[in-house]
Amino acid sequence: MIDLSTRYLGLDLKNPLVIASSGLTTTLQGVQNCANAGAGAIVLKSLFEEQINADVTALTNASVDFMHTEALEYLEGYGHACGPHEYLTLVRDAKQAVDVPIIASVNCITAERWADYAAQLAKAGADALEVNVGFLPNSADLTSAAVEERYAKILQTVKSRVDIPVALKIGPAFSSFRPLAQRLGTGPQAADALVLFNRFYRLDIDVKTLKVVAGNPYSSQDEIHTSLRWILLLAGKIDSDLAATTGIHDGQDVAKQLLAGASVAQLCSTIYRHGFVQIKTILAQLHEWMETHNFTRLDDFRGRLSQSNSEEPESYERLQYIKGLTGYE
Repeated sequence: MIDLSTRYLGLDLKNPLVIASSGLTTTLQGVQNCANAGAGAIVLKSLFEEQINADVTALTNASVDFMHTEALEYLEGYGHACGPHEYLTLVRDAKQAVDVPIIASVNCITAERWADYAAQLAKAGADALEVNVGFLPNSADLTSAAVEERYAKILQTVKSRVDIPVALKIGPAFSSFRPLAQRLGTGPQAADALVLFNRFYRLDIDVKTLKVVAGNPYSSQDEIHTSLRWILLLAGKIDSDLAATTGIHDGQDVAKQLLAGASVAQLCSTIYRHGFVQIKTILAQLHEWMETHNFTRLDDFRGRLSQSNSEEPESYERLQYIKGLTGYE
């Protein structure tokens, strides 16, 4: 009998399919759709401090001509305090409505808000928290070391305020990712999981209108390789769980990430393209693949192809080492 159950962030999941933070999980109906289709866990769409700031700014700007300065300051503080209200309600309602773990997600730009919002989300009943760190280091004065320090400080700040597990979702654009992953994923202040990798919003240019426009929001299967490489390299070498995300579209993609050493695989674009039924489809594909290879549990093959379990670990680090692994010149 095939057993797809797993553990992630210290939580028991019935399978390794986690719905990624996205518009799919921004409403209670979306959360229920994911759970009813068989998801193992659900990450709610991120609570963005920038959006709350924009809403508060619009509110205070509309009132600036007829309100006293102290009243405006009160209004601004009230707006920041009440900004997460709808999100906190979603956390509470989701916990009541479905029987799978609910992981809240937060993206902030100021240190105090990371701590405040994280504490509120934990109090609302979230099973875990995914800290979605994403900022563009576009300042000439911001060094790579300073960027990495900011990630570490954010993680430390959040973990100091909550007792629930904390996952850190980050992008791949670091000059030296292995030491950073070691720093974030090892020791008493380590993230309970690293989510690899964030797919940031992309820009494009419309050459007809001569305007900057949004790029394609959906991933393709070709984008799986970046996270696959780093999960292969990190599995078994850091304390944190590893969650794979971006470019995972079918059961074979999930099997690849598990073979590399991932605890779970996060899904998004494939559900947008095929609907919630795709969750059931991927589970069936993974089930069939395991039967074909005589695996009965995920731990029978999880990390089997990681660098830690390889007889030729050096081959994983040769960027141009293609022929030996694939046969291609």
